[in-house]
Amino acid sequence: MDTALTLAWVEQAARVVAENRDHLTNLDAAIGDSDHGINLDRGFTHVLDALRQTPPQTPGGVLLTVGGTLISKVGGASGPLYGTAFRRAGKSLGDTANADMHQLSDALVAAVEGVRQLGAANPGDKTMVDALLPAVEAFAAAVEADADLVAACTAAAEAAERGSAATIPLQALKGRASYLGPRSMGHEDPGAASTALILGALATVAAEAHHA
Repeated sequence: MDTALTLAWVEQAARVVAENRDHLTNLDAAIGDSDHGINLDRGFTHVLDALRQTPPQTPGGVLLTVGGTLISKVGGASGPLYGTAFRRAGKSLGDTANADMHQLSDALVAAVEGVRQLGAANPGDKTMVDALLPAVEAFAAAVEADADLVAACTAAAEAAERGSAATIPLQALKGRASYLGPRSMGHEDPGAASTALILGALATVAAEAHHA
């Protein structure tokens, strides 16, 4: 995964977040602050501006810029959590110009570890971890099975979608949604939903690059 593909992922992620801004905000209206889609869309707009102003030269540099921008520009919980995820992944990749499958897997592991440390969230708490962790595990399993980038990214995206859907019956144990107690049940977690969208964006650009 080189710099161009990493940039394409971020651009596609920004696109799908913008397209689903209202959906994500509506999910958040049910159990949160009603601002998840709005905040994340604004954050990725700033991300694209930052990448254009100072184009990074490595995949890790791209992800560090994404993370730093989201932390500084996005309010609520999503900015620090997503920012930490991207920054940890970027630091894991270091100065590598073209990350191999094992390096990508390690970067995703670093991302989910950062999110879990910051948010103190476990699987089943009804957070983005419920989408991100199974995605990271699916990617790692695909790498161990010698899958290519397209297959690994697709496996991760599909696992994230399943994980996000699985938050619907859960009671939230972290964040603002936890204040609702049992009333948080029956709603998809917005952070898990946006995680699935962003990982779906990675699968999309990987497939497009493969067929180019």
